[in-house]
Amino acid sequence: MTIILGQARIPALARGFSLLGSGGGGKTTLQELILGASGEWPLNVHQVRDVDPALPCVAVAYVGSTHFLHERLPAEDPFAPLLTAAARWSGTRPEAVCALEGGGVNGLTALGLAHEMVFVDADFTGRAYPRLDQMSLYVDKVPGLFAVCDTGAGGVAIVNTDRAEDMEKVIRAAVIQAGGVAPVLLGGFHVGDLREHAINGIYLQALELGEAFIAAEQEPVPVLAERLGARLLGQGRVTAIEISAQTMHNSTIEVTCNDGEISRVIARSEFLAYMSDGEVLAATPEIIVVLDSISRAILQVDEVMQGRHIAVVSLPAPAWWLERRERLIHVLPAVFGLDQLERST
Repeated sequence: MTIILGQARIPALARGFSLLGSGGGGKTTLQELILGASGEWPLNVHQVRDVDPALPCVAVAYVGSTHFLHERLPAEDPFAPLLTAAARWSGTRPEAVCALEGGGVNGLTALGLAHEMVFVDADFTGRAYPRLDQMSLYVDKVPGLFAVCDTGAGGVAIVNTDRAEDMEKVIRAAVIQAGGVAPVLLGGFHVGDLREHAINGIYLQALELGEAFIAAEQEPVPVLAERLGARLLGQGRVTAIEISAQTMHNSTIEVTCNDGEISRVIARSEFLAYMSDGEVLAATPEIIVVLDSISRAILQVDEVMQGRHIAVVSLPAPAWWLERRERLIHVLPAVFGLDQLERST
């Protein structure tokens, strides 16, 4: 099935990718405006099974702090230099494109290339994750991958390695050189590789989630959660936020729930776990979403502040991560320095 995206469906798609961001991935507002100003409508999003598996494919995203995108607007065609470098490096011009990350702003970012390449409904995370070595193609050790990153001032860096941790470190250094956020392209694979080594159908999922969210936005939170196919974990007021003594990257958000219980949301750049009375009720790779109870805004981690009234729900983990233990270990709480928070299933 091909999804026909008109401009009117972009807000729903954006809300869906915001939910899949699990508190990370960046705000979608700027990319919504950029797409809305495009004259290339409608856009076609093709299912992986309907596309020639031999087509050379690339995935694109912004890497780094997406806050900087609102301070320093992206170039009109930010991925053009990267596509040129990828074609020169590989000797083949990419013909298909997919999203690198299926959460937050990057779900919309890849659509900027949908008018010039075959756009495939797949990504490498199924939600937002912070590290490039957590991308599914690297987790499954697909050979021959390379990455291209903007380094600022018209420069690009090409990283060709099968060691995922090396790619993460070098690209991260290039992003810092570029000013904290940069367009990144991953290449060296074909559409056929996406069938087993990527999360398929993320755009259809985001669109369905977004449409359900908009339709039920003003309903009571339990009804909204049910319409999303989510579990309602708790509602209440944020009473404290503490930075971890072990690592400054992790924080604990204490919530006094409406029923008087004390709950905790554990966060990094995404929400990673939810605990109530010492019991882990949800944990990554489940998708934990925090909403403003009053406005129903889908909150990023840094938007959760003391005194705010919130509702916490969880969406099911992308099935791809659950299929094999060797995949799952890359996205469990322990990877983020949170031992003993893996939820029993």
